[in-house]
Amino acid sequence: MGRVQNKVAFVTGAARGQGRSHAVRLAQEGADIIAVDICGDIPGLQYPAATLEDLAQTVKEVEALDRRIIATKVDVRDRDAMKKAIDEGVAELGHLDIVVANAGICIGAELADVTPEIWNETIGTNLTGVWNTVQLTAPHLIAAGGGSMILTSSAAGLKGLPFLMPYVAAKHGVVGIMRAAATELAEHNIRVNTVHPTGVDTPMGAGDLNNALGAGIAAHPRIAPMLSNLLPIEITQPVDISNAVLFLASDEARYVTSLAMTVDAGNTQF
Repeated sequence: MGRVQNKVAFVTGAARGQGRSHAVRLAQEGADIIAVDICGDIPGLQYPAATLEDLAQTVKEVEALDRRIIATKVDVRDRDAMKKAIDEGVAELGHLDIVVANAGICIGAELADVTPEIWNETIGTNLTGVWNTVQLTAPHLIAAGGGSMILTSSAAGLKGLPFLMPYVAAKHGVVGIMRAAATELAEHNIRVNTVHPTGVDTPMGAGDLNNALGAGIAAHPRIAPMLSNLLPIEITQPVDISNAVLFLASDEARYVTSLAMTVDAGNTQF
């Protein structure tokens, strides 16, 4: 216990899934939380959107650990709203030490079926949203004398998974943001890393997303092995990713920066 004791973490996409798990896991180890989530529909989404009730549940779970949390409905693409949530959260909790840029969406479609709307929504949330998070939190980490940024990429950030082109492009881009930010922020004792999950058991895996991927695989079976894991599991749990986030946030990883850390059951080995 206490691996991030008395630190403050900003977590995006915190209403449920990996984001909630990250917030709770960090709180279990002593961190206070600034949490944001869009809590609303995004056009083209193939699974149920997060809700304000979901975000309230994250608050409940963090507070049950006797940690403080400030939670706000914010779209990571909205720079003004993001800056307000970050600045107000830091003003109330005193400082910022950890940033977890987790918010993201995934829409499955074959290349010919990717619309400009799907492209723009995915790039806006998964790439521009991460850029906003990094740029707007950096001054607070600098003021605190250093810290850790963890950006959620994906196995799709290291390989060209099929039927997910906008997602693949965005997640590769997240690695670029990480590497550039790690270089520029190193002099301020700020570490920047990415985590790369394989499939995770979250609401993203519900609804029509799996159906879209399954249809693509059925039509193009030769590339199906790209979605397989090397270890004999079909899917990971959110806490598996949260444990990696906790390590990267903690002083145990004090000399770890510019790392693309896979938590992918060997998926990127195919």
